Amino acid sequence: MALEGVAELRDWLFLLMLCLTLLAEVLEVAAATGYDEEEDLVCPSVCRCDEDFIYCNDRGLSSIPPLPPSATVLYLQNNHIDNAGLPTSLERHLTVRVVYLYDNELDDFPMHLPPSLRELHLQDNNIRTLPRATLARMPLLEKLHLDDNSVSTVSIEDKAFVDNPRLRLLFLSRNHLSSIPSGLPASLEELRLDDNRISTIPTHAFRGLSSLRRLVLDGNLLANQRIADDTFSRLSNLTELSLVRNSLLTPPLNLPSTHLQRLSLQDNALIHMPRGSLDGMRRLQRLDLSGNNLTTLPRGLFKDLDSLGQLLVRGNPWHCGCNLRWLHDWLHARGNSITVRGLTCQAPEKVRDMTLKDLTSQMEECEVTGVVPAGAGAGATGSGTRDRVGGVGGVVASSTTLSPPQGSLFTLRSKRPGLGLPDSGLDYTLGSSGVGKSLALNVKPLAHDSIRVTWSVAQPTSSFRLSWLRLGTSAAMGSITETLVRGDRREYLLTSLHPHSSYIICMVPLAASSGGKGAMAGGDTDSDEAPVCAKAETSDPSQPDVGQEDNQDPEHMATLPLAGIIGGATVIVSLALIFAIFCWYGHRAGRLSSRDQYSRGSSRKSKHYDDYIESGTKKDTTILEIRGPGFQMTPMVTHQPPKPLREDYIIHTIFPSNGTGLYKGAHQVSNAGYGTNRGYRERGIPDIDYCYT
Repeated sequence: MALEGVAELRDWLFLLMLCLTLLAEVLEVAAATGYDEEEDLVCPSVCRCDEDFIYCNDRGLSSIPPLPPSATVLYLQNNHIDNAGLPTSLERHLTVRVVYLYDNELDDFPMHLPPSLRELHLQDNNIRTLPRATLARMPLLEKLHLDDNSVSTVSIEDKAFVDNPRLRLLFLSRNHLSSIPSGLPASLEELRLDDNRISTIPTHAFRGLSSLRRLVLDGNLLANQRIADDTFSRLSNLTELSLVRNSLLTPPLNLPSTHLQRLSLQDNALIHMPRGSLDGMRRLQRLDLSGNNLTTLPRGLFKDLDSLGQLLVRGNPWHCGCNLRWLHDWLHARGNSITVRGLTCQAPEKVRDMTLKDLTSQMEECEVTGVVPAGAGAGATGSGTRDRVGGVGGVVASSTTLSPPQGSLFTLRSKRPGLGLPDSGLDYTLGSSGVGKSLALNVKPLAHDSIRVTWSVAQPTSSFRLSWLRLGTSAAMGSITETLVRGDRREYLLTSLHPHSSYIICMVPLAASSGGKGAMAGGDTDSDEAPVCAKAETSDPSQPDVGQEDNQDPEHMATLPLAGIIGGATVIVSLALIFAIFCWYGHRAGRLSSRDQYSRGSSRKSKHYDDYIESGTKKDTTILEIRGPGFQMTPMVTHQPPKPLREDYIIHTIFPSNGTGLYKGAHQVSNAGYGTNRGYRERGIPDIDYCYT
């Protein structure tokens, strides 16, 4: 009986435990289901939710509030969120694809971000480092915006992007970079490094970036001498290159030409476009050369630009002579298929402010000589142009058929051995003039950016080669430019030069060639005569231009005598007024001084008491005489006999200006040794004011 009771109790206990277990499971499932449903519907009270888009921007938040698990895009910009305000629970939201955290107070790259992140915006913070471990937490990242932070080249960890194989867009504008970051992923398609401090681009800077299509390097410190020759040639798929606001004198060498569609070179210091620098760019659609120092373009520069639709060249001092006859014809041949902005003439004076396309009648005055070579493009309309007398050539017009040789600026001389310029690294004793076998050369600076070149020859010649070299800090830093000048010219004006710079200017006459393979396009060859060189230096813009008065027009010179007369009269009248004011002031001051002396003299005459009463002493027949550090009382001769008196006296020491005694009587009583040291401190100053006689 007892055994049966125990067995029954055991069965009941087992059944009870089974029921409790089932109840607990049901309650847990119900609670989990209710929680999920509640979380799906809850939106943070400080935010606004639109399905999977959570808008918590511009709320003044210092930390990220709890978010619904279904969120995909988080707008958290324009708050006060710092690194401590990023919760660790954020990395458990596996549905988040895009996070906007720009304009916050982040000092380090944020951690605990969702690994599912594709796009991250961190602009306008104070992020200084890019650690590899933090970036490795986001293997699916495709777009990273880090503009306006404090990232430097050394603060980017080595191989920081090696774990981001899908990264296609990287923005690092307005940071503290001094060079191109290393270890960039091969998947990168767009790279922005504008407004940094990048001054050097080595050969290996873009190694492995064959997928890069858009590169922006605006607002850096790039110069031709610090860009390797084959730097950009590795970017075979590049479609857009922007080098705005740098210090380039010519376009970089070996630009990628196969797929390039947009090339921006505005706001540099371009002085010429070498022939061949745009060769092969058959897909180029937009070329911007605005804001430079270009005066002309070499013939044939646009021969491959069949797809060019926009040409922006405003802000250049264009000289619209016969040297641009080919460009005028090329623009008319293209018609409405191209839009040109800013091709406005600045010289010669009679065509100033006119567009080149409208100079049809003036360009007809130019002779076109030579034969158009077979297969030449639209840019090669002829082998040479010559100005007729009275044409539009002006002072600077020339048949610029010879373009500067290709290569970096410091390799021009070595690739052009016939140029004959002296070595810029040596200390030559060149003056402002030079004389050769049949040529005399003279140079004179006119302004801070121009030099006048004049010459005379002993015998006529067909043309001259004029070359000028800007001296740099070493022999490898000079820039050489050359042009051809007609044989009947005796003057040339070099413009758009660098202020406060030294230039070596050389000229050599060219002999007419007899044709053949060695003949140049202009029909001239080098003569055996050595070049004649002279040296000139442009002035500082902050100082008055040298020789500016020599450049003034005759009309301005005619007004100089009248201006001198007016100026001289003004100076004379001003000096007369100043002299009259001084005389009046001196006369008035003299009257006041004499009046003051008269009043003082009359007041002294009206006084009937002596100096002793005025100084506060009591008049007596004795006077104090100073002798060294002591004093004595000397009686004065009077008509009345002396009476023995005992009176109190206040003694004030009176020091004459010359240190001598005030009075010495004829009969003195020598009491110099009496009381000379009693009652005195150092330097003879009495301790008390009362003494007794």
